Amino acid sequence: MIKKEEKKIKKEGSYGADQISVLEGLEPVRRRPGMYIGSTGIDGLHHLVWEIFDNSRDEAMGGFCDHIEVTMLPDNSVRVVDNGRGIPVDVHSKTKVSALETVMTTLHAGGKFGGDDSGYKVSGGLHGVGASVVNALSIYTKAEVHKDGGKYVQEYSQGKKKASVKKVGSSKSHGTIITFRPDEEIFKQVKFDWDTIVGHLRQQAYLVKGLRIDIIDAREWNPITGGKGKSSDYDDVFWFKELELEVPSTTFYFEGGLVSLVRFYNKIEKPIHSTVFYVEREVDDVGVEVAFQYVDNFSSTIIPFANNIHNPEGGTHITGFKTALTRVLNTYGKKNNLIKEADGGFTGDDVLEGLTAVVSVKLREIQFEGQTKAKLGSTEAQSAVATVFGEALTSFLEENPDEAKSMISKSLLALRARKAAKAAKDSILRKGALEGMTLPGKLADCQVKDAESGELFIVEGDSAGGTAKMGRDRKTQAILPLRGKILNVERARLDRMLGSEQIKNLVIAMGTSIGDTFDLSKMRYHKIILATDADVDGAHIRTLILTLMYRYFRPVLDAGYVYIAQPPLFKIKIGKEISYAYTDEERDKILGKDAPKLEDLLTESANEEGSGEENEEETEEENAKNKRVSKIHIQRYKGLGEMNAEELWETTMDPVRRILKQVSVTDAEEANKVFDMLMGSEVPPRKSFITSHAKMANLDI
Repeated sequence: MIKKEEKKIKKEGSYGADQISVLEGLEPVRRRPGMYIGSTGIDGLHHLVWEIFDNSRDEAMGGFCDHIEVTMLPDNSVRVVDNGRGIPVDVHSKTKVSALETVMTTLHAGGKFGGDDSGYKVSGGLHGVGASVVNALSIYTKAEVHKDGGKYVQEYSQGKKKASVKKVGSSKSHGTIITFRPDEEIFKQVKFDWDTIVGHLRQQAYLVKGLRIDIIDAREWNPITGGKGKSSDYDDVFWFKELELEVPSTTFYFEGGLVSLVRFYNKIEKPIHSTVFYVEREVDDVGVEVAFQYVDNFSSTIIPFANNIHNPEGGTHITGFKTALTRVLNTYGKKNNLIKEADGGFTGDDVLEGLTAVVSVKLREIQFEGQTKAKLGSTEAQSAVATVFGEALTSFLEENPDEAKSMISKSLLALRARKAAKAAKDSILRKGALEGMTLPGKLADCQVKDAESGELFIVEGDSAGGTAKMGRDRKTQAILPLRGKILNVERARLDRMLGSEQIKNLVIAMGTSIGDTFDLSKMRYHKIILATDADVDGAHIRTLILTLMYRYFRPVLDAGYVYIAQPPLFKIKIGKEISYAYTDEERDKILGKDAPKLEDLLTESANEEGSGEENEEETEEENAKNKRVSKIHIQRYKGLGEMNAEELWETTMDPVRRILKQVSVTDAEEANKVFDMLMGSEVPPRKSFITSHAKMANLDI
């Protein structure tokens, strides 16, 4: 019996050569797109544009191109044009097909591996997978090359060629045009965002001096009818910009480079020194370019690039920058008696406060951590940046004593505030924990101790708090009412912030501590739900709490633990049937198209007070209308406190029926600028923003 079972196991578990799958061509990309573009969400979708653009940008970095055009076309297509040398179209000696076909349909094929002979001494696309990956993930791709007096074309679908490369005519132009339409089978949503594309390409224009970048939104335009068309309508167009159409477009061209980029990021800030520090030098075949300026702010903005590829997760070049900055400022401050012995020395956090910096390196052999290039891994970049930047900053401080003093003073304020905050925090948090500090008295905690199941509702005021406490599920839902508006932490340091009773209660309730002792693993709830009133004050309180979360609890946001509750705006009673509407549109849908207008409902009492003589003159239609009106009652909620416990549970707290919006930070740099502008101390930028966006406001008066 045992022998029979052994034979059976061997048969079912057989594992030989036939079980090894071999994916050919670009099939691995379609099977595992996340390995190549990060995700199949909105970030991965835009990554397709960056891959094609980067190929054209590399031509510009090599000195072969000075104009790139990116156009969003109808049918969700994107078209990228450059006036570079054009992808080679002659037959490749190894693949025996056109070099263009090889580049577009083969992984790890491109001109970035050929050393100096290829012209790409510095490039962002060293893996040779960019164009082929975009091709694999597109339902349609067209490559058009203008080269040596000819025009060559090849089309593809899902990475497979439709026909061989062929010459379709003559051309006086030179360059490459790539048009692609992402495959809806791969991407959750195929909708390119104008602001995302403009923001990314603006950075690139700053990084490549003398490069003109045109960005055009032609999604709603057709050259023949004037209406919406399709991407093939542009087959005979080289530079779309030359058509001078009335469509959204923008052009970037900067000669100032990184200095201009720093000034752009600081345009709504108050600099503490007028000169933007700048250095550009090469050491050990690594090009280093750094620009920075301190502003009157508490947060820092560091934008890193490697071979002009934005690295949102930083890398070795940022490590070298931070190390050199801390060392040089400490050395200069102590040497010139600007840092007292009692102060000790600057930490990395001290010298970063209020700093806006751009760090760019260019390497011939570059190593990223992953195809998405979010983090630089080249070790030689760290020492190169530390050397070039450290020496240049030392000279700058010696030659500009007034600027140096401003920088040291800024870092000294941060150092002393850090020590004061540490003392305050120790007395409030550490001491409290040692002495058995209990949870805030206003907190109605939940029974469950499992953080994954726990929810903390932050509500506005004692009235809403009382209702929420009665209506909640005591097992999993905790309630913390806040009295009034919390401190705006964008304008306050940590020591003053911890003096706020409301903020202190929230910090203790969350359990993570704050500052350098923050520990996400100690989070007591995995859902922090902001349930404020649906009015201006409620929106302001919500904004203040989100500012606190963004500045001091960013890992909580990144983990997806913060939500915004959506209480209903209306309670609608038609006869005995009760419904809740969360928007005006839902309200109208519930009332139905045959229902009386809202203004008729609001004047119901006036109709009932009419004289008897007037009532006799009413038509049957009016009588029927008034009967319908008398059966409909609408209550407009202004705050959670207006609801009873049962209503609040049904509409806002019941996990089965409630609506929650998860808070996320998709673009940290843009979010940082918005928080600075809307919550900071500078009034003119905020006033300008409000004025320019006034028509977009949804006012509830």
